[in-house]
Amino acid sequence: MTKIIGLTGGIGSGKTTIANLFREANIPVYIADDEARKIMQLPEIIQEIKNTFGSEIFDDTILNREKLSQIVFNDPEKLKLLNAIIHPAVRKHFQNWVLNHKKYSFVIYEAAILFESGSYKNCDLIITVTAPIETRIERVIQRDKTTREQVLKRINAQWDDTQRISKSDFVIVNIDPKTTKLEVGKILKILNI
Repeated sequence: MTKIIGLTGGIGSGKTTIANLFREANIPVYIADDEARKIMQLPEIIQEIKNTFGSEIFDDTILNREKLSQIVFNDPEKLKLLNAIIHPAVRKHFQNWVLNHKKYSFVIYEAAILFESGSYKNCDLIITVTAPIETRIERVIQRDKTTREQVLKRINAQWDDTQRISKSDFVIVNIDPKTTKLEVGKILKILNI
């Protein structure tokens, strides 16, 4: 049976870097946020979002993700509503993806809100990626061309590192690329690769 290894961490911690290191080791990686973006384009999901948040977050028929983000990251109740639409669809998609990768002893399920969404319950082991808060803020500002205030709103919408670490089997402090790569190597050895 294929084991599911959860990979999580706060925004800007470097989950993508870690995911890419696993990919380099030929481990299948499912990036929940990327798949959620694709799922949000499905007609039935678009309709649910329109019914819940109104047509003003659409430019013609195209979902304006920035408008939606501003709504949900400023209102925890609205974020819950969006998650109730997206998470079940991502969960179903991931289950099918795992079936297509069942020849592997384990796969990586990368999700920023692994704990908040309840997805951690489906994982056999969990890896949390951390980095100093200022490093994370700088990374996101550069990556997303956004403001410090916007990054802090997104950080505050997620669990903090202490909460994640308390429920994790492995922790990778992602500051120095060489050390990070060594940490991933250690985890691969433990997972018998």
